[in-house]
Amino acid sequence: MRLATALVCLGLLFAAPFAEASTVRYTVKNRRIEPNQPMAVALQEAGLPPEQVGALISALEGVFDFRKSRAGDQFRLVIREGELDFFDYRQSAVDEWQVRRDGNKFVGSKRSIEVEKQVGLVSLEINNSLYEAALAAGEDPVIGMVLADVFAWDIDFYRDVRKGDRARALVEKFISKGRILRYGEVLAATYEGESVGTKRVFRYELPDGKASFFQEDGASARKAFLKSPLKYAHVTSRFGSRVHPVLKYVKAHNGVDYAASIGTPVWAVADGTVTVANNTGAGGNTVCLRHTNGFETCYLHLSKYGSGVRSGARVSQKQIIAYSGNTGRSTGPHLHYALKRNGGYVNPLNQNFPRTEPLPKSLLEDFRSKVAPLAQQLDAVSVASASASQ
Repeated sequence: MRLATALVCLGLLFAAPFAEASTVRYTVKNRRIEPNQPMAVALQEAGLPPEQVGALISALEGVFDFRKSRAGDQFRLVIREGELDFFDYRQSAVDEWQVRRDGNKFVGSKRSIEVEKQVGLVSLEINNSLYEAALAAGEDPVIGMVLADVFAWDIDFYRDVRKGDRARALVEKFISKGRILRYGEVLAATYEGESVGTKRVFRYELPDGKASFFQEDGASARKAFLKSPLKYAHVTSRFGSRVHPVLKYVKAHNGVDYAASIGTPVWAVADGTVTVANNTGAGGNTVCLRHTNGFETCYLHLSKYGSGVRSGARVSQKQIIAYSGNTGRSTGPHLHYALKRNGGYVNPLNQNFPRTEPLPKSLLEDFRSKVAPLAQQLDAVSVASASASQ
């Protein structure tokens, strides 16, 4: 009986502090930075008193510059009894900052997030689209954009892809907590397609430190012109005569129309010099480039121009020169792409441009020694796939 009474007393003794602690109230607020919204305003609109806003921002001085805040950035406030207890700010999967209370002051720091770089094998079988093939393989769908970049000289990833096509790539993966944050360099890749045949390329660093892609025999993977001014695009109107959608009569269509939402990046299909970067009336915002060997390209109906794109400026192949739009005489968001040769319009879709210079013979031995193990890894995947299907 005395033991029971003692246990009850001990229970009451230890229950008191926990009962008191359970009355402490915490409030958690998750917010995003809105377009053109200063951080201080976002904090105040989340209900943080002005004096705590100032203390929080001061705690991150020298750690994070809030002038670099971007729309869509996420932050979390943990409020304890009306006072800020913890603040967490996330700009990306690897960029996070926090502020915690330490007595009567706040301490700010950047969170340390471990990121591991691995070289991984990506193997895709296309049944519907490259996007769905990536998901089926457990990859981030952005791998499609990576492959579109590698094969941009040979494959239009909208027009040329067929059901049953296969793609394999050795690619750098940056991984944190078991999740792919992003893809790095593609070291080797192969594409086996019904309409394009087999394409096989390897990344090789040249003596000047620049890297490029080459075929297994040392021929360059690069061509003077890309297959398309967009990584992914649906051709809605081809080169030739058509009934104009606005003017309603048959008119020569001196280019190719691609369906593209407003703001889609448009890249230069070849090195060149900007000859036009202004509004041309029916063509809306327009960029035209002069290239070698009498070629000229024009990009119409743009929403805005790329950084530094102005008349007389030099641009490089794959440089973003503009963003698609719906300006000028246009019935909807799209890009009109035109190609001229010696002053006359030609069909961009049936051109066959030569490849750039191959590797010099002095580098072939080094190139072959470095790509041989990469080729073996690609072939190993192919053999494994064939064995599994038997």
